[in-house]
Amino acid sequence: MGGAAVAVLAVLARCAAHAGPPALVPAPSYDPPDTAQTETATLSGGCFWGMQGVFEHVKGVTRVYAGYTGGAADTAQYESVSTGQTGHAESVQISFDPQVVSYGKLLQIYLTVAADPTELNYQGPDSGTQYRSEIWYDSAAQQLVAEDYLAQLTKAKAFSAPIVVRVDPARPFYRAEAYHQDFMFRNPDYPYIVINDAPKVAATHQATIKTNTSKINSILSNLLSIKTSIQNSQDSIVKADRSIAEKDLSLQKLKVEM
Repeated sequence: MGGAAVAVLAVLARCAAHAGPPALVPAPSYDPPDTAQTETATLSGGCFWGMQGVFEHVKGVTRVYAGYTGGAADTAQYESVSTGQTGHAESVQISFDPQVVSYGKLLQIYLTVAADPTELNYQGPDSGTQYRSEIWYDSAAQQLVAEDYLAQLTKAKAFSAPIVVRVDPARPFYRAEAYHQDFMFRNPDYPYIVINDAPKVAATHQATIKTNTSKINSILSNLLSIKTSIQNSQDSIVKADRSIAEKDLSLQKLKVEM
């Protein structure tokens, strides 16, 4: 690792030591269960190195490919796409198990840590239409979840600036060149990765921990409510038994007096 990368990592480590978990945007209010075994999500949101790295760390995701979508097949090469004139956007195609992670949850991660939904035609240091934020839906169900979620976040004013994410029907997806695939995994010390993408992966883990903690707290709260309900029922039963016993005693006294 070069000296510059070491220095950057040291700075990031110091920042991470004082940083709290990322503020997750609210989960989708509409995110119906999906009985399929495998689904595909296609998302654009800046450089695909970081996008791929983020979603490869999400439980329930089985494979992520970096690639291009939105343009023609004959321009789906990095040199052409980099001109910003092809209609393509750097994108990721995500295969996932909806029984483990929902489409809505993937969108929550996408809008929380993978991309900034308020940046139009750029993400961080990268600018151009090829770095736009766009959700490419594969089905009417995905379209409904995506559009409803963006409307929900807009109404809630979840971001300080307007959301500029586009929602469009999926176009043919062309896998990027081999040297782009798993770039973050294979080049963890690359300066761009260290500065721009490694923090996103760390944030993904923190967001997952925060979400799991929230779920655990919710389960514990429900269990406590059930326990309280059972205790109240037991108290009622004890009181009823006591009342019956008192009535029996009264009857016995009446029999004796008679």
